[in-house]
Amino acid sequence: MSDFDAIDSLLDAVGPQAELPPCRVRRELRERARLSKAQVARALGVSPSTLSGWESGRDPAGEVRTKYAYLLDGLKAKLATATENTAMPAEEQPVASDTAAAAVASSSSTELGQDEDEVELLAVPESCVLCGRPAKQRVAGFAQHLDPSGCQATPAQTPKVSPTAPSARAQMPRTARPPRPSGGKDAAPRGRAFQEPSGPGDVIHEAVRAALAEHQGDIEAASTALLKRAIPDAMRLLDETRKGARYDVIAHPWIPDILKKQTSKGADQIWEARPKWTRTALPPGRHEVTALDINGAYLSALKTHLPLGQLEHSTGFAHDRRRAGVHLITPPTWEHDAVLPNPIGQRDEPGPLWVTEPTLRLLLRLSGPKYRLCEPPEVHESYTSGATENLLEKFRIALKDARDTAIADGDGLTFEYVKAMYSKFVSTMGESNYNRELYRPDWMHIIRSQAFANLWMKALKAHDAGLTVVRAMGTDELHVIGDWRRVLPEGRGVTEVKVKDTYTAGTDAEASTGEKQ
Repeated sequence: MSDFDAIDSLLDAVGPQAELPPCRVRRELRERARLSKAQVARALGVSPSTLSGWESGRDPAGEVRTKYAYLLDGLKAKLATATENTAMPAEEQPVASDTAAAAVASSSSTELGQDEDEVELLAVPESCVLCGRPAKQRVAGFAQHLDPSGCQATPAQTPKVSPTAPSARAQMPRTARPPRPSGGKDAAPRGRAFQEPSGPGDVIHEAVRAALAEHQGDIEAASTALLKRAIPDAMRLLDETRKGARYDVIAHPWIPDILKKQTSKGADQIWEARPKWTRTALPPGRHEVTALDINGAYLSALKTHLPLGQLEHSTGFAHDRRRAGVHLITPPTWEHDAVLPNPIGQRDEPGPLWVTEPTLRLLLRLSGPKYRLCEPPEVHESYTSGATENLLEKFRIALKDARDTAIADGDGLTFEYVKAMYSKFVSTMGESNYNRELYRPDWMHIIRSQAFANLWMKALKAHDAGLTVVRAMGTDELHVIGDWRRVLPEGRGVTEVKVKDTYTAGTDAEASTGEKQ
């Protein structure tokens, strides 16, 4: 076979890809059909985060693309039929056939109402699921009054709806039927106006129980299995905590070149300001130094300003606190290196560099009237998007609560599992083969930098309280001289610190500053 024959054979094997409508149309079709992301994602065999990417600019490939195109075509046909039936007299409306939309609804009925806080205004009022009176809004697929005063009917006052005759039911198109809550006729609909029977933390505990059961109580084997599943389980927990959220998670946005690796094994251009600092001179005398460990550094750093959408380019100094991203700055001169680490870490080369939102906010704070420790940084250009500090807050709280419970119960298995979930979640959301569901290198850098900024602020707090700061390393290591317990609470909680080591240092010590005895 010649080279051209091989190429022709390869081309023959590649079939045409299924056509997909524009991204905004994909989401519009799903929302008009009152289908949640969880429903559609389950039918297609992907995660809700992946579906978010498809509705925001990324295209699927292979077999799942064909399935997605088939679903969208079915939704389009179904909705067109429903529109025509609405314009026809009821007695003339045909029975709509089952389509891809019906298949999704039937296969995933337990996921109704799990999409974001979407309020739909109804042209024709429908019966409120709480009181039965006419309501003009639909939330998460269920007609209801947004104002509690609108639900004034008691159970005894709730109007009874006469049963529909069989012949009339047969003529009612499936798309005209309001969605029913899962779990039987008495189950409550799921949405922002209703409480879930269980919280996201149950996802963690159920995974631990299942692993122990699968391995007949062998903790070591269960731990190995849980650690291997930490990344997909973290993504599942993220999806659980995003139910009822106000913002979409855009999992695969456009990323500027500065956030892309320059080589396969290289790094991008973002400077995270990781501290690696040791005090050059100590006060005269012999001192006992305490090395403190900052608990759950990355877990605490999940509370940070994260950009929601695609990063947009801008130039100039003006910093909008409602936005977040990465910034090209010329950092200010730092004149306090003898007693405190430089907020941007140790650099080998001077000049402009790309930093993250937490680093810029820290520098602006330190240059402000409260501290006046440096001049403001000079901002040259930025890539930012509208932001919120609470995007991952429910996710963080679920992990924190599970961690606290594990510590209280002496449950080392759950503790290590939770630790692996949040640490691997942060480390694999960039260019990683271990997490294809979320590609946000900007988030990865921002969360890491927030951990470094949190450590720096603890060093400043210790310094202002009269302690001698000896060393600050990475995300979670702070060495001090003095009565640190009056400044930093001791314990294993995420707001506390614990002793990692103690050693002596100073002019009378046998070893130089920072060496352990």
